Amino acid sequence: MFTMNKFWERFFYILTWLLQGSSFLSPRAYGVMHRLHHAYADTANDPHSPSYSTGLFDMMWKTKSIYNDILHGRAKLDPKFLKNVPNWDFIENLGDNWMGRVAWGTLYTLFYIKFVPEGMWYLYLLLPIHYLMGPVHGAVINWFAHKFGYVNFKVNDTAKNLLPFDFLMLGEGYHNNHHKLGGRANFGVKWHEFDPAYPFILLFNALHIIKLKKNNDLNYM
Repeated sequence: MFTMNKFWERFFYILTWLLQGSSFLSPRAYGVMHRLHHAYADTANDPHSPSYSTGLFDMMWKTKSIYNDILHGRAKLDPKFLKNVPNWDFIENLGDNWMGRVAWGTLYTLFYIKFVPEGMWYLYLLLPIHYLMGPVHGAVINWFAHKFGYVNFKVNDTAKNLLPFDFLMLGEGYHNNHHKLGGRANFGVKWHEFDPAYPFILLFNALHIIKLKKNNDLNYM
């Protein structure tokens, strides 16, 4: 979709660690896993496919295992899946440190204790989601967006657009569009499909933070 120089790559690496916190996912390992998903969608080699899982938690457990194998260099991979993936060992190691994850979780808990109004105890039920926001997000896309929704394009897998107006995943729920047009920065295609991330991508391109590839946003519909 786009490229960026090493300074901005490291800037966003730091933001990834700060904003993902306790559920930090390695950009390098996740990038490789995402490539595998597109290359082998809904086959036995797909790192996360409902078609080859007995249930949601089974799929997520398999995803975790494959992710860890990639992260720690145990996975046997075709070199093409490793080409030009971002990498910064310092943040990778910092984000994957369990003491750091527990520290982030403690900060989230203290925030709740400080700001949850008296009598609204049920808000604490959101804490586990905040602890595990990365896996929760992955479950929504990789499970539900392969089971429920509508399709704009015929593809060789079960990817679907989860919602006509994707307020839930802020554009990433247009999963069928993304599987058909994997290099397109704007995940929305039809008139009602608004990708909230795309205006920021255009802004970053205008500010030379990133460089969009040519003909990235052709009108497909």
